Amino acid sequence: MARKSLIQREKKRQKLEQKYHLIRRSSKKEISKVPSLSDKWEIHGKLESLPRNSAPTRLHRRCFSTGRPRANYRDFGLSGHILRKMVNACLLPGATRSSW
Repeated sequence: MARKSLIQREKKRQKLEQKYHLIRRSSKKEISKVPSLSDKWEIHGKLESLPRNSAPTRLHRRCFSTGRPRANYRDFGLSGHILRKMVNACLLPGATRSSW
């Protein structure tokens, strides 16, 4: 189980990313359209003034049930060992155990 403070920090980052998403996207489109280098630097300065935690690269997927940050499967939103337990218990429809 992940510490609650780390999970809350991740939720805070998600809220910030949603808040500044449109500003960040429009600034990046402006940079690609502006021909002069000095104008690009000004727009880049605006991007740098946004909070660091609002960048989408700072987001990290976590397991839905345990909050574990590693080995997550996007389709299920679960970490590997929780996914395996749920498949073995037949709690996930359509998922089968592998055997060879």
